[in-house]
Amino acid sequence: QCLVNQERQFVAMMAARETRSLPDMALHFSASYGIVLDAGSSRTTVYVYEWPAEKENDTGIVSQTFKCSVKGPGISSYGNNPQEIVKPIDDCMNKVKEKIPSHLHKNTPTYLGATAGMRLLRYVLGSIQNYFRSQPFEFRGAQIITGQQEGVYGWITANYLMGNFLEVYTGTKLSETTGALDLGGASTQLSFVPEECMQNSNSTLQVQLYGYDYSVYTHSFQCYGRDEAEKRLLASLVQNSRDKAKVNNPCYPQNYETVLTMKHLYGSLCTESLRPTNYNPGQLINFRGTGDPALCQEKVSLLFNFTACNDKGEDCSFNGVHQPKLKGKFVAFSGFYYTANALNLTGRFPLADFNSSMWFFCSQNWNQVKAYARSYCFSANYLYYLLVHGYKFNTETWPQIHFQKEVGNSSIAWSLGYMLNLTNMIPAESQLIQLPVNPSLFAGLLFFFTAMALLCLIFVVYLCVLFWHKSLL
Repeated sequence: QCLVNQERQFVAMMAARETRSLPDMALHFSASYGIVLDAGSSRTTVYVYEWPAEKENDTGIVSQTFKCSVKGPGISSYGNNPQEIVKPIDDCMNKVKEKIPSHLHKNTPTYLGATAGMRLLRYVLGSIQNYFRSQPFEFRGAQIITGQQEGVYGWITANYLMGNFLEVYTGTKLSETTGALDLGGASTQLSFVPEECMQNSNSTLQVQLYGYDYSVYTHSFQCYGRDEAEKRLLASLVQNSRDKAKVNNPCYPQNYETVLTMKHLYGSLCTESLRPTNYNPGQLINFRGTGDPALCQEKVSLLFNFTACNDKGEDCSFNGVHQPKLKGKFVAFSGFYYTANALNLTGRFPLADFNSSMWFFCSQNWNQVKAYARSYCFSANYLYYLLVHGYKFNTETWPQIHFQKEVGNSSIAWSLGYMLNLTNMIPAESQLIQLPVNPSLFAGLLFFFTAMALLCLIFVVYLCVLFWHKSLL
């Protein structure tokens, strides 16, 4: 009995000692960092990620520790003067230098990934690489990623942050993953694992994560991002207006007026085919908002070619693009989230709520909406037609969409999946998969299992001593 009491006291003392030392361990937890610049069509965003240094090749623990939005438009807007983008990017990079310990700068991998906006204007990219090579970080190059890559990286990010790649101790993978809906400025992506595998489809990518294979359907619609779609709408309004200099826009709020140049409308490859014969880049066009929800819906519907799917059955979205039947839950981020948020909607909600909020918003005049909200009536109608008539969400499946910007403190964006892939942070083969947790919690779990192992060892020693005493008697 005395031996048992001593063992209990010893275990209690060790547990107390480890509990006291946990905060100190968390504070001194060694970390590594990675930087990704998301160079999109409308803006550039800098992300800083962190993970435990000693787990670099096997870890499932990566968290976003800093995010900086570069001031001004996307880098594709600096086609004529690419050197002007250096200053706003430098402002963000100086903040990044403060967030990452200086002695780790030279070993911090830095990537620049350019998406649809840069796919439309490739020659700009090379002119800014010299800037990144002059930085103290380990610059690993700039890359223009394809639409499919953007879609699947967003899918990886969403499922990684939600813990859907967790392998339980039974050795079986989770049966369900979450589909990803991404709406950028120049393109939009739909990515999910369908019910039936389509290995021969051009829109299906075979992805291996943690030793398991996923057949991910992913399609990127070029020129169907929010900004490019609105330019196509405005160009069509000009085309059908009697007065080419003063054009009514039913998607703008009542009493709102703005002046745009022809270059703004027709300077993109997405609207190049709509240029008038007397195209003059500097010519001004006046747009006046009429705030007409019904007419706005009608005009937005014309941006999609639904008749191309008439002879292709149900497995077709629009423009004749094959799409399998939707399956499971989806997370809608980027432009999807910001549009819903402008209507005071987030998370999950019925389709009827979205329609009523959209109609109410589009019926307001300019004095009733916020200054930045001039285009959200268009965005809401565009989102509706894309999701309902394009992707085939309905009143039953719409609540499966979760309009979400981030998980914890990490943004849902293709950039995290991009970095995880380039740094081999998600191995193809792994015996034990960790659910994404922060370093402090990881350290706590490490101490917990260490204490349990120590307790088991003491118990085994106690049994051995007990049997030894009995054998002597």
